Amino acid sequence: MAELYLVQEEDLDRIAVERCLQGDVDAFGTLVERYQRPVFNTVLHMVGDAEDAREVCQQAFMKAFEHLSSYDPERKFFSWLYRVAVNESINHLKAKRPHDPLDETFEHPRPNPAQHFEELEEWTHLHEAIMDLEPNYRAVIILRHFVHFSYDEIAQILDLAEKTVKSRLFTARQLLREALEAKGHVH
Repeated sequence: MAELYLVQEEDLDRIAVERCLQGDVDAFGTLVERYQRPVFNTVLHMVGDAEDAREVCQQAFMKAFEHLSSYDPERKFFSWLYRVAVNESINHLKAKRPHDPLDETFEHPRPNPAQHFEELEEWTHLHEAIMDLEPNYRAVIILRHFVHFSYDEIAQILDLAEKTVKSRLFTARQLLREALEAKGHVH
């Protein structure tokens, strides 16, 4: 009877990084394929524009490739990669200030047009409030509520203590609540 050996994604990541560091440039392509979509979604939430997100993702992957030798194989690769992407997003936002408004054509299908309008307006106000947050607060909100990372994973990605992540989340949520209440959204 043949035994099956299950290889975890973390192991696959480490193997790809090792191969890449040994000169197999194509090995990095497997990492890009595995993480392109989740990194793009995170960056899109950070920068609020699809074209900017594509550019920031490309920069993040290039930077990750260039600095691959600084990756610590004792840590999760995706945490390291997300840190690179979040930092690139923050740098992009700092360079671009003030932010551009979201695309008004966001569609969220609902059977009731009045309900659809109210939800679209609420979503737009929420997204505007998130975009108005300082990048450090925006990062924790996005990583926790949109990408659904744990506190520990966020701490690793942002290179912060877990209690700092929780504190920033608390403050960011308060700021969002105040911004939404000012727009008439009370929950």
